[in-house]
Amino acid sequence: MQFFKYPEYMGKSMTVAAYVRVSTADQNLDRQLEATHDYAVDELGCDSSSLEVYRDKSTGTDIKRSGYRSLLNDAESGQLDAVVVHEVSRIARSISDLERTVKRLRDAGVAIHIVSERMVLRPDEESEDPYQRALFQMLGVFAELDAKIKRQNIRQGIAARQEGDEYHHGPAPIGYTKDSGELIEAGNYHQVCEILEQVARGDMSQRQASKKLDCGRKTIRRAIQERSELYDL
Repeated sequence: MQFFKYPEYMGKSMTVAAYVRVSTADQNLDRQLEATHDYAVDELGCDSSSLEVYRDKSTGTDIKRSGYRSLLNDAESGQLDAVVVHEVSRIARSISDLERTVKRLRDAGVAIHIVSERMVLRPDEESEDPYQRALFQMLGVFAELDAKIKRQNIRQGIAARQEGDEYHHGPAPIGYTKDSGELIEAGNYHQVCEILEQVARGDMSQRQASKKLDCGRKTIRRAIQERSELYDL
């Protein structure tokens, strides 16, 4: 196996994984699949037939991001050496989510290659490098901004649902308040989104989430299973 850009991999038998994700039903994974495949083959010298691909379409039946959870489980069990993603917003949607994911992968000895930013986070490198740390934080900011823009687009689609009696006369969903029947993000909206996403991924139990958000487990289940579009899950 030949490695072109990263000599530290030369002569090693390694497993490279690609992680791809889309968050709406009308998107497809082709662009990410092509970009991560080409990078793994051209930059890491990976044989295309041996590239492990983990994928999520976080809508409807797969709100738990099963591909993401499988990726982390396999990384932490020592089955992976490197993970390739097309851009940072595909694997994380906030700074805290990014730092949590990167820490788990680096603790497992797995390098992360971000194609569009041409950035590599290696497990044997600490974050003392001020340039890399600043770039890393900046990418997290952009991921969070990207998620916010998507939520704004999603809220435009919520308007149709607000015509129903439940939205006008029922209580506001968790993380929201109401103003003349209109749903408005509450002060804890971002915290609610992050906790619900952790539950959906399997990183937090419904019981833990209900304690953190001071609500019943039924509220947590309903938010994830019936109102996922309100939280961009």
